[in-house]
This record gives sequence, structure tokens and C-alpha cells, in this order.
Amino acid sequence: MTVKSAPLRLARRAARRHFTDTSRRRGLLVAFEGPDGSGKTTQRKLFKTWLKSEGYDVVTTKWNSSDLIKPIIKSRKAVRALSPEEFSLLHGADFRHRVEQVILPALWDGKLVIADRFLFTGLARDVARGLDLDWVLKLYEPLLWPDLVFYFAVSPITSGKRVAATRTPNFYEAGQDVTDVDDPVASFQRFIGRVIREYDSLALNFNFITVDAEQSIGNQHRQIRELFLAGQQRPWSTWNVDAVAEWLALAGARR
Repeated sequence: MTVKSAPLRLARRAARRHFTDTSRRRGLLVAFEGPDGSGKTTQRKLFKTWLKSEGYDVVTTKWNSSDLIKPIIKSRKAVRALSPEEFSLLHGADFRHRVEQVILPALWDGKLVIADRFLFTGLARDVARGLDLDWVLKLYEPLLWPDLVFYFAVSPITSGKRVAATRTPNFYEAGQDVTDVDDPVASFQRFIGRVIREYDSLALNFNFITVDAEQSIGNQHRQIRELFLAGQQRPWSTWNVDAVAEWLALAGARR
């Protein structure tokens, strides 16, 4: 659906007014990013429990969890029919559906959204599969930027050991679609090195808060709490005005 310019201008004003209103608690978006085996999901769960004890209204969203798109991805993965481009497009569609149906409505209502993986997962994995970063970024436009991004950094060796200790990586998790390595564990070790290189680059370019995920769970959790308390006072990013405005305008057009 195309949004006309006049409703979009009004929606931009409404977005700025709503998210800069200091009389109400502003919605916050906190993303947890990192390679498989980094322990970010454990930290996300601990963080959510602590936030709720502090009185925050918390909503969680996970990667590849859209009720609309996830079944399509699952069926295509089952027959190993996804090219890198289709893999990227479908995960981008899943992300957009969750932004419109879960993330933006919660932020508008002043809730705190924790994203267990965000668009940076798509960027890291897709570029590791050989796709162009600018091409992938365009799939996620208009871009929605988190208030805080915690990046749980581990070495490829640590990632591989932690994953291998709990499961055998599946075909796409192991990157077997692009490594041409038959053994899933060996393929994962090769692929995750590419993914981590892309994550490290994104962390520098987009100012992630890097957490040393090789340290103890308790130390990481305490660090995250401290960093969150310091970072939650950041002003709303006007970079997000286009994403919010498009959502508002489209919602109005559907009525």
C-alpha cells in the first residue's frame, strides 16, 4: 500500500510529538545481538526478570517468530530450497511484520521491548552468505533503530564449542548452503567465523554496547543492568521518525 505525502507529513509530526513528550514514560527498544552460543538469550531472560521487578511493562520479540511468515520459512528450510537472496527476503519480511504488529504498537504504548535478535542478525548472516550490505539494508527500510544494542561478543571457537555441546547445528545454522562442507559441525565453525566478522564490523559502525560474553553469567548481567540504567536516558532518535510515520499512516489508511 502506498502512503500519500500529506498523511505521511502529519504522521511524522505525530511521531515526533508522541515520542518526545516528557510527561509520559517513553517506549524503549533494547536489542540483544550476538552469534549462536554467545549466551544472549540467557541474558535476555535475566534482564526481563529484573526489568519486571523494577516495574517496567516488558514485551519480548524473537527472531523469525512472525505467525504470518515463520511457517513459510520453516517449510522452505525443511526442503533446503532457500537461496541466500530468498533467505534474506523472507527473514526481512518476518522482521517487518513483527515491527508493525508487535514492536511499534508496544513502543507507542510506552512499553519496553526486548528484541532477542534484531535486524543486525539479518545483516550479519546475509553478508556472511555473500550478499551486499547495502542491498540487505534496503530490505529493512524504513529503518527502526533500537535505543540500546547489547552485542554479546565471543570467539568463533567459543561459539562452536558451546553449540556443539548442546546440539548439532542445522543445515542453515551451519551455513552449509554456502560453505559446501558436508559435516555440519565443521561447516558451522567456518561459517560462524564469517558471521562474527560481520558482527564486529556492525558493532563499530553502529555503536553497539559490546559485552564480553566469555565472562561469567553474573558479571554480564550486572554489567547490562548498569549500562541500561545509564543508557535509558538517551533522547528518542529522530532517525526513527520515518519508520513510525509510515506505520501510523498505513494504520490510518486501513481504517
